[in-house]
Amino acid sequence: MENIKETSGGAKNIVIYSTPTCHFCQMAKEFFKEKGIEYTNYDVSEDMEKRKEMIEKSGQMGVPVIFIDNEMMIGFDRDKILSALGI
Repeated sequence: MENIKETSGGAKNIVIYSTPTCHFCQMAKEFFKEKGIEYTNYDVSEDMEKRKEMIEKSGQMGVPVIFIDNEMMIGFDRDKILSALGI
């Protein structure tokens, strides 16, 4: 399990389920880093419990699966993320 905490940019709880080889996962993490937004990353290629959790929540195995508070997003959609963050 990989927990990454970036400098806090707000009070929203952000969780990313990702794999190291996923281009869109990397884009999502870079986006949050650039914005200085704290997030927790789970590498579902290594963490079987988090992989199971992600599949149960999203109904699929595709990554990234991003949660901003209780809002789930599958894939990396910059505009949707900005909207969910209220930016």
